[in-house]
Amino acid sequence: MNDDLSLFDLADESVSFPYGTKSIQQGKIDVVKFEFIETLTLNWQELFLGFDELYAITYSSSTGFICQLLSMFCYSEIIFGSDEVMTYSLQEIMAHQLKTIEKLRSDMSKQKLNLCKKIDDDQLRLFVSRKRISHEKIYLLRAKDGRKRTIFGSANLSHSAFHGNQRENIGYIDGDRAFDWYYDSFESFKEECSDSIDSVSLINADANENAIEIPVMKTANKKKLVVIEPDYSNNEDVRFVTDIKLLSEKLKPHMPKKEKNGKIFLSSESTKTIRRKMVDSNIQEKELRGEHPQLVIDVEMKTAILNGQHLDLHPERIAIKNDVELFMHYMSGYDRFHGDVWSMQARYYEFANWFFTTPFMAVMRNMAVKNHHNLLPYPVFGLLYGQSKAGKTSFLETLLKMMIGQKPKMQAPDFTRSAIEGLKRSIQGAPIIVDDLTQTRFNQHAIETIKNDEFGVSENLVSYPAVVISANEDVKAVAPEVIRRTVICRVQAGLTNTEVMKSNIVRKVQKNISTAFYREYVRRMLEVLPSLIEELKDDELTAAPDILKVSSEIICEIFKEYYQNELPKYIRQLTLDDYFSERVTGAHARKIIKDSWKVNRKSFVINRKANELRYNTGQTWEVDRILKELPEDLRATKSREWIVMDLEKACEFFEVDFKRHNFGLYRK
Repeated sequence: MNDDLSLFDLADESVSFPYGTKSIQQGKIDVVKFEFIETLTLNWQELFLGFDELYAITYSSSTGFICQLLSMFCYSEIIFGSDEVMTYSLQEIMAHQLKTIEKLRSDMSKQKLNLCKKIDDDQLRLFVSRKRISHEKIYLLRAKDGRKRTIFGSANLSHSAFHGNQRENIGYIDGDRAFDWYYDSFESFKEECSDSIDSVSLINADANENAIEIPVMKTANKKKLVVIEPDYSNNEDVRFVTDIKLLSEKLKPHMPKKEKNGKIFLSSESTKTIRRKMVDSNIQEKELRGEHPQLVIDVEMKTAILNGQHLDLHPERIAIKNDVELFMHYMSGYDRFHGDVWSMQARYYEFANWFFTTPFMAVMRNMAVKNHHNLLPYPVFGLLYGQSKAGKTSFLETLLKMMIGQKPKMQAPDFTRSAIEGLKRSIQGAPIIVDDLTQTRFNQHAIETIKNDEFGVSENLVSYPAVVISANEDVKAVAPEVIRRTVICRVQAGLTNTEVMKSNIVRKVQKNISTAFYREYVRRMLEVLPSLIEELKDDELTAAPDILKVSSEIICEIFKEYYQNELPKYIRQLTLDDYFSERVTGAHARKIIKDSWKVNRKSFVINRKANELRYNTGQTWEVDRILKELPEDLRATKSREWIVMDLEKACEFFEVDFKRHNFGLYRK
């Protein structure tokens, strides 16, 4: 054939088909006009046979088919794109590239060495896209004698597409004009929008251990600079795809079971069962949702709306003063507790400061993602745990009463990852409180929920609630991946049973406190929040804007203005370090070891020569518990019931000069 078209599965006599990536006038697209000549029935080998070079753009693919195809050519170049709907942020690019390479690695088995050898012998070049510029599935063939063929259509490089297992539009044109036009597009896409996969990347690329082998990272090292421009124009498409996945997961429990052959039979009776389950589930979800008010804070308009009603952000001064005094009265109630009272009050105050910021966190996280900043400074999970009768539940109820005038909470049996994420999509603003979560349920559901730190990112959500979990002493220790994403408040003071029964401070405060303080707080936060958001847009930004610091400054201002007495010492200005520094996140482990040093130095062994400190916990499970809270630079390891640490670092972290003491000195 010459420069004409043969389209299999097309019935029209002529067709105009939009194709190509060449840039022309804004708002217009390149359209290649084809002429229908005939249809042929071929196998895939016949379609590709007789050529020496292959240049391909494909999206989904099967490695086995690619390896078969490559054996027909002396030289090949393949660009792997993504058919997923993405914004092409850096993290999505890296994830796409890693998954593409992972798929190639896992599928290749024995063929991997052959592919790597082809790459090393310059017979094959593989690329993975970093921009979604091309939607083409196109295969350019060239022979040494000058013959050229352009294959295009809907087919990816897979067995299913080229073995007749599914319907595809496949066409080809023989000759120079089509090949040259599409080859120019291929080269542009390869140069501007993709990164090379070398044999080292194919073997070693790993998200944690070999990040430098990720193609985009290698390109940045080679070119010194790669500009990543996420495309947020398809946010609606992203949201649509995400909603489909979420709805699919939501419907999954209601579906009929598969038969042994993997098929599902949908009968008239099963449709009735499905409908009944869906109705019951919908009623339960509405009941849960109805228990949680909607608080929508609009930073741009500087408004706050609770359950559809605009809040007055200029409350009366007398009402603010009353709320401040009631809060101080509530906090003074902890003076009667047994244990480390000041520490308890300080932790509760820190938690309250974060709690009040939570309706602003979603918009800060959204802006951080758009400008390639870290999400960790804007946590949307809180964990309040410790001994019983420490007033945890009533404290959270009081904070929520100050915020929205109500005190709803979710019971622990209702807590699952799917339930929480469903509520986060339907509830706005006010935190979801999960009360009295057990260690088992925390491990089964909470950890994975918290680690899903990307919630709301791809959908561009700017108003979803934080999740606050309260638990008793069952939650023995918290893993590092949870600690860095969660505001944690561990309390170790409480009342006796009779003291709890006699106390009426909680009832009095909750009955009389209003939302005036919080409305004043929101008004002042809305005055400064736009400047924090603007900071996030700064490419030269080295440290994330500290919203927790700003919040504590505003709270201190209000307290100083409306409280006549001297402020307690726990009312103070805070920063992100007060929540996430290693001395804070490891505070409980520090206390255990410092207390043990005071009362039982025989449990320690010091080896100055080896720069080693050993601590005997008495129980292997206690080792695991403490290790979770110790910082990395201690290089702490487990040896049965012993914790082995770096002596120098331990002296610094625990603020104990272990080296000065000969007691328990260990010599080899």
